[in-house]
Amino acid sequence: MATILNIETSTTVCSVALTSDGQVLEHHENYDGMQHATLLSAYVRDVLHYVRTRELKLDAVAVSLGPGSYTGLRIGLSEAKGLAFGMQVPLIGVNTLQLLTVSAMFAQFYDDDVAFVPMIDARRMEVYTAAYDTALRAIVEPQAMIVDADSFHDLLECRQVVFMGDGSDKVRQVISHKNAVFVPGIKPVAVDMMALAERAFRQQDFIDVAYSTPLYLKDYQAKVGRNKVLDQAVKQAQQ
Repeated sequence: MATILNIETSTTVCSVALTSDGQVLEHHENYDGMQHATLLSAYVRDVLHYVRTRELKLDAVAVSLGPGSYTGLRIGLSEAKGLAFGMQVPLIGVNTLQLLTVSAMFAQFYDDDVAFVPMIDARRMEVYTAAYDTALRAIVEPQAMIVDADSFHDLLECRQVVFMGDGSDKVRQVISHKNAVFVPGIKPVAVDMMALAERAFRQQDFIDVAYSTPLYLKDYQAKVGRNKVLDQAVKQAQQ
């Protein structure tokens, strides 16, 4: 079985895990906010030290591709690409929405007919979301969605729907159908990437080290400071 270094930086959690043969050998996690630029490289160094001191062979690097935080995804993918290139090992991309779904599956037993709806907080009432069956087949394709009371109504009418992720916390009062189940505390972390990363390795499902990009789902919107807004308005008025 492959020994894989897993990197997850799609949300406010920064985490790295070394996994092999269905076991977590070493892992580091931080839940104190966006400190990825400071912590990630140190976590990776610790994991690589573990690999060297135990004379292990690293077979692949896996990284969570999003959707999620633009900054976090760029930091994570850049680190993963550098490692894969430098160590001449394959690079695996893990969909963060599928990662949340798998984490919820492992947390509790569900019937075969259930649908899983992971949600990652975007802004206001918008989330990054999708819907999957128990085989991780997409019922609703990944997308950015503004959630209201009718969201996922058709699914909720015919089966139990399990919602998880930080985006589900803010829509819990909006979606109040009797078939809606909310699982709290599910966050994307590197230790939970193991099943998806090992499956990808077995299937030789790798991504391009040079040209792969995060799964953003929507265009990046930079924050513009107040002074810049005023300057732009003045320039437009003078034209």
